[in-house]
Amino acid sequence: MHATDSPFARKRVLVTGGFGLIGSAIVRRLVAAGAEVCVIDAMYRDMGGHPLNLEGLEGRFEFLPEDYAGLASWPSVLAHCDCVFHLAGQTSHMGSMRDPHRDLRDNQTGFLRLLEACREHAPGARLVLASTRQIYGRPERLPVDETHPVNPPDINAVHNIAAEHYVRVFARKWGLGATVLRLTNTYGPGMRIKDANQTFVGIWIRRVLEGRGFEVWGKDVLRDFTYVEDCAQAFLAAAASRAAIGRTYNLGGERPYSLGEVADLLVAANGGGAFEVLEMPEERRRIDIGDFFSDTSLIARELGWRPATPLGEGLKSSLDWFAPRLQDYLS
Repeated sequence: MHATDSPFARKRVLVTGGFGLIGSAIVRRLVAAGAEVCVIDAMYRDMGGHPLNLEGLEGRFEFLPEDYAGLASWPSVLAHCDCVFHLAGQTSHMGSMRDPHRDLRDNQTGFLRLLEACREHAPGARLVLASTRQIYGRPERLPVDETHPVNPPDINAVHNIAAEHYVRVFARKWGLGATVLRLTNTYGPGMRIKDANQTFVGIWIRRVLEGRGFEVWGKDVLRDFTYVEDCAQAFLAAAASRAAIGRTYNLGGERPYSLGEVADLLVAANGGGAFEVLEMPEERRRIDIGDFFSDTSLIARELGWRPATPLGEGLKSSLDWFAPRLQDYLS
């Protein structure tokens, strides 16, 4: 498809958190499609944004290095805006328990301000919200579909549920054209690897590239994983489809893996490495949801989206990306 054939060609698109893992993958696709892209990212050191995530695209998008939750320039930012991809916010579940007020600001209060700004300055814009599978809590059945009861195990999940409800209220009351995507363990080139603030896969990648062992907390626990490029494709598919308006979809991986399998795949992709299987720390156990993998049949039926990247392949691509850039992502 040529850029001029894309539904995003010549469209004005806002991406909050555009230097993060998923946001940057979306920005790259939008720029290639000929969109007029505006990125908002405060680039906080304890969050996921990194300048190398949009390396080579300098000057091809507008960048506002600001905190979206306190942004005062919404009228100009949203003028003539066709689409908003919302990826900004606090993503650490443990971080939300340590500082619930920051999580409230980043994921609920700030988002409500964004919705109000869209209603006033871009009432016809499409919005795609990144939510989380954490809202389901410990599953009552597997795989988890969108009808599964929600039972938030942590503060971050509570605020994500509230954000989803805000979207539904704005849709009913003011006709907001929005789609919610519930994400699970998104990984890939550009993820945060200096610590486990985003996902444990990041710190595992750091350890194997440094030639150090990593810890596996419960080798038999099941999870599914979404490669970042597959995730970005889901966001664009949701924004481009009228059928997705008002819908909520799970994302996931091609199949569930035990954490022991993930560790073995990572070591194999790296050509070596070691890990130790340990019990989960009590602080983490309090909010852990046990085995979890998503039913993605709804988005497959309605939008034709399916995870395309096997986990082993995605881990190898991630290692190849980070190996020559390791110190840049750790500094």
